[in-house]
Amino acid sequence: MSGRLGRETTFYPAVERRANVGTFCSGTRAGLKFKLMADRREKFETSSGIELPSEFSPDNTRAVDYAEDLGKPGEFPYTRGVRRNMYRGKFWTMRQYAGFATAQESNARYKYLLSQGTTGLSVAFDLPTQIGLDSDDPLAMGEVGKVGVAIDSIDDMLRLFEGIPLDQVSTSMTINATASTLLCLYLAVAKRQNVGFDKVNGTIQNDILKEYIARGTYIYPPTPSLRLITDTFAFCAAEVPNWNTISISGYHIREAGSTAAQELAFTLADAICYVQAAVDVGLHVDDFAPRLSFFFNAHNDLLEEVAKFRAARRLWARIMKERFGAKDPKSMMLRFHTQTAGSTLTAQQPEVNVVRTTIQALAAVLGGTQSLHTNSMDEALSLPTEQAARIALRTQQVIAYESGVANTVDPFAGSYAIEELTSQLEQLATNYIQKIDDMGGMLRAIEAGYVQREIQEAAYQYQRAVETEDAIVVGVNKFRIAEDEEIPILTIDPAIERDQVERLRAFRERRDQAAADRALDALEDAARGTANVLPRILDCVENRVTVGEISDRLRSIWGEYQEAVTI
Repeated sequence: MSGRLGRETTFYPAVERRANVGTFCSGTRAGLKFKLMADRREKFETSSGIELPSEFSPDNTRAVDYAEDLGKPGEFPYTRGVRRNMYRGKFWTMRQYAGFATAQESNARYKYLLSQGTTGLSVAFDLPTQIGLDSDDPLAMGEVGKVGVAIDSIDDMLRLFEGIPLDQVSTSMTINATASTLLCLYLAVAKRQNVGFDKVNGTIQNDILKEYIARGTYIYPPTPSLRLITDTFAFCAAEVPNWNTISISGYHIREAGSTAAQELAFTLADAICYVQAAVDVGLHVDDFAPRLSFFFNAHNDLLEEVAKFRAARRLWARIMKERFGAKDPKSMMLRFHTQTAGSTLTAQQPEVNVVRTTIQALAAVLGGTQSLHTNSMDEALSLPTEQAARIALRTQQVIAYESGVANTVDPFAGSYAIEELTSQLEQLATNYIQKIDDMGGMLRAIEAGYVQREIQEAAYQYQRAVETEDAIVVGVNKFRIAEDEEIPILTIDPAIERDQVERLRAFRERRDQAAADRALDALEDAARGTANVLPRILDCVENRVTVGEISDRLRSIWGEYQEAVTI
């Protein structure tokens, strides 16, 4: 790796702890004497293994060059934020991830959230939609509408956004293997609302590499999957200029058990792979990079999380400038959405989850997020109820309007602790990225199982710490109560699946089958050749081809990915 990213950085050891327990030192106020207490534990460290001294000071932290390492907000290297006045000008987009059952039920929830002050929608899709199965596929049985909304066709998408003008909301869609198809369905809805593609604003996750690493909702092998992504980059650069074509996700990497440093490193390594793939097919970096976005997790260690977000911006700016030669400042800006950590939510004493979510949301805001979803307190038990979703949204609103932290840009800048943690996390991530480069890049590292093993080891070490009570989870391994108070949960009526299947079959009967077949044949021709497949997918959905039918046709050409199991 060239330039600053390849240089060695010396870590400063934690200051030596004083162990003179039982002695007294004279105070200077009225002759008071203060007893030095023993530390609560032998070693204090972050999730990434960064040892924490009892205090940070000039004696045990590296010097910070303001111009090179920080800069003003809105200026390279964007450590302090991507906009000059950040939340003084505009709050982050307040999203609530929602979607369940059928399009009608989810539409009602979206309208409720918008009425309560949500400023952007975030769509959760059910498992069959995520892996390209129609609701009447035998493999979809029992999963329709369970973890998100079932979307099979243009009719479903029209119902999902009925009464919601797509030129007035920003929509994020958590979808990966079928992201190109769901984007085309969204665009087809925009056309029916007479909304120009240049007025459509939002994000598709579209991050398939992390599916191979941590989540598992993949369909095709890596090479055609990357082609779908680069075709989306090219199509949107020309047709949908305000759409974020990918949300490169560290969230699921962290949910799988990674440390903060691993989340940062593996997310940016995935991003490097996507940028390189786009450059390799002839796209100019500054034509597509300004629409790249990121998706991070916010965990409980507030200081480490704030530092992680700041390190991510600085490291990405340097990667884009030094490695890829980007010239457009927007290509170097790491813009990101944050979701609070679902893996930290507990089924025990679920009301305590409100506190966890508040800490995590505060970390995201102090770290400069552009968009935020706060988990609901009941999500360890079920999909969120309306009341729980409202409390989660109110958490963001209290931080925005009452806490005062949004009134100053990057309020932790200059803190010895924050700047040192930012630098150390950047260096740890750089070390990981260099190792992945040495292995031949992220695809090779994933195929070798390296990334997966690193995450598994981190997850194992954390679980051990919980079991030995080195890590305390309130209500789980400490401060337990005999009986948890029962709270209401959201249940999905099994009849919903039957109704969805009946609608889907009626949808197929009403369409012009010959037109649907011609659209699928044109898609196959494009997929077998080198033409961009996005216009063909858009033509398919407008000719009433279903998500499953599009995915099946591409499966027949590209095959399905089979994870290699190593022992």
